[in-house]
Amino acid sequence: MNKENDEVAVRLDKWMWASRFCKTRSLARTLIQSGRVSYNGQQCKPGKIVELDAVIKFPAGYDQKEVVVKELSDKRTGAQLAQNMYEETEHSKAEREKSETARKLSAFHSPGSENKPDKKQRRLIHRFKRQ
Repeated sequence: MNKENDEVAVRLDKWMWASRFCKTRSLARTLIQSGRVSYNGQQCKPGKIVELDAVIKFPAGYDQKEVVVKELSDKRTGAQLAQNMYEETEHSKAEREKSETARKLSAFHSPGSENKPDKKQRRLIHRFKRQ
């Protein structure tokens, strides 16, 4: 094989690690094996060879992220360069913004207490929950 073919053949777990979606390759591998990553709408294995313009959907925090592959690399680079490797779809951006506003509204309408309950309050809470 020549060098050009080596650069083109990138495993999915390596690509997700290189594009900084996962902190380590083993985390990327585990995420893919759990079945929560879809490649062009289908579940896949960590060894799947990534192609340009492929659509990858995976969980990111509270949301699902959907990206289109723009560059292939198996080397982990800086965050600015890694962002050039993919492009998030408009649908994914809209869904993430919508769920973010819903989370903010939810937090606004059900605020947490400003301080922890003391010993007496905790006993009352436990007693109330056991009823």
